[in-house]
Amino acid sequence: MKISRLEAIPYRLPMNGSLQWGAHSKLSVAEHVLIRVHLENGTFGESEAPPRPTIYGETIASIHGILQHLSPVLVGLKVEDTADVAGALGSVSNNNTAKGALDMACWDARAKTAGSSLFEKLAGPNRDLRVSYILGISDETTMLEEARRVFAAGVRVLKVKVGRDHEKDLQVIHNLNFEFGNEMKLYADSNETLTPETAPKALEAMRDAGLLYVEEPLPVRQIKARANLRKLEILPIIADDSTFTKADLERELDFDTFDVLNIKTARTGFTQSLEMLELAKIAGKGVMLGSQASTTLGTVHAALIASQTGVTDPSELSFFLKLEGEITNQNLHLKNGILDLEQVKSVQVDPERLEARRILESR
Repeated sequence: MKISRLEAIPYRLPMNGSLQWGAHSKLSVAEHVLIRVHLENGTFGESEAPPRPTIYGETIASIHGILQHLSPVLVGLKVEDTADVAGALGSVSNNNTAKGALDMACWDARAKTAGSSLFEKLAGPNRDLRVSYILGISDETTMLEEARRVFAAGVRVLKVKVGRDHEKDLQVIHNLNFEFGNEMKLYADSNETLTPETAPKALEAMRDAGLLYVEEPLPVRQIKARANLRKLEILPIIADDSTFTKADLERELDFDTFDVLNIKTARTGFTQSLEMLELAKIAGKGVMLGSQASTTLGTVHAALIASQTGVTDPSELSFFLKLEGEITNQNLHLKNGILDLEQVKSVQVDPERLEARRILESR
């Protein structure tokens, strides 16, 4: 069945507070783009693209622009011809979340036109998915209150954003450990804020505080320093910023810079995410699924990959807890740190909710 047109619908979801990370980055509202790939039989597949100018350089306008650019090469292709679709998407560089969303929307359209669903095509053997929650940088009181709120909602693993004030970070971790004890596991995300000189002692302090691992402690460009830090085996290192694409992952595996791979379907879609999962499995690396501040729709898509064999660690399938409102027909729920995969089976975009959240400038 041929692709007939592409569609982009921006929408806005308020957030409960803000998410701060790295040295300066901050997100206070989720403004995403719903991507639809329409087929000539009237079927369409859909996914979300989260613009992240501070990470990928993408904005709502750039996502619209890349869809206009790709439309002449995608329209007319058979959605079942995965090689041609991949070739069209690969004809442009970067534009990670736009291409990731187009890939997932094609998977969705492909499944629907075959009389099936994404769940039937992709759901793996892991049905009880271990979940983590991203706790952004803020004052200690706010961070502790947020941790209490999501603990009550079923979260049992926190990814704590660190890197602006090391002593404060350690105090927050101490307070979280004191509050929750063994009921809440913790790890840190440094977002490239340490230096080769400060990283070993910082990781030792995190290890002594009981953290599970640390994500991207050093700048991605310092590949030799990152490889050397990993060799010290102070604390397991998660790769995220260093593995935006499959090609990035191949480089990182060559230099052996990490222990656990954070795959984000928002930027690598289903096709590349599955390929990266296989590479990590072959290399004996751990794997988790990450969130790009995903709404429920994006969480559903990440959960399908998180259900695959080879995903070994808690995945960031809980950002919906930070959102006020949704565009889907139902919400997800956690229980004792677990997301039951069966919940995602019937989640779909609700047209009325989407219209209510649609960004006015796009009407």
